[in-house]
Amino acid sequence: MSIEFALASLLLIALPGPDQALIMRNALVGGRTAGMRTMLGGAGGLSLHAAAAALGVSALLATSATAYSAHKVVGIGYLLYLGVRMLLSAQRPADHDQPAPSGRAFAQGFVSNALNPKVALFFLTFVPQFLPEHGPTLPTALMLSATFAAIYLAWFSGLLSLVELIGNALRRPRVQAWTERVTGGALLAFGLRLAAAGKP
Repeated sequence: MSIEFALASLLLIALPGPDQALIMRNALVGGRTAGMRTMLGGAGGLSLHAAAAALGVSALLATSATAYSAHKVVGIGYLLYLGVRMLLSAQRPADHDQPAPSGRAFAQGFVSNALNPKVALFFLTFVPQFLPEHGPTLPTALMLSATFAAIYLAWFSGLLSLVELIGNALRRPRVQAWTERVTGGALLAFGLRLAAAGKP
């Protein structure tokens, strides 16, 4: 495994994005288990894109304006939906003590990544830089994608451990209301930024 690939992957994963917002929010509202399930869902979404890129399926997004636009619109709609839902939840204090069911937490992580065309294009443009120039590339592409997923899980597991240490102080109703507002606002911002971004 290339150390350059590992370091670049860690940097990309650590940058604030929808994954971080959803995982941290669900961990604060529903506890470590909800955060872990959101994280596993996110890793599943990443793995879907990684496999599609390795098999050449994601190239359709890079070459078809229609496919890319359709994927982008659905992804934006989902982020905006989650953002608005959390902002509304912040106005209903009773909802703060109701964590997302396990299936919903997993689905939020999975769908937010699976519907993000930027994730697909990332694997199409980033991973090939580390593929061998000669010989079969599929095994290496799959290994690099698995490495990326492992780094993703390790990073967010660390963050979840940190949240667990200070979680009780952050689970007071007023703090949870602000958590919902900040997370909802962040998801809206991510959705709008994706909407404003042109096709690479």
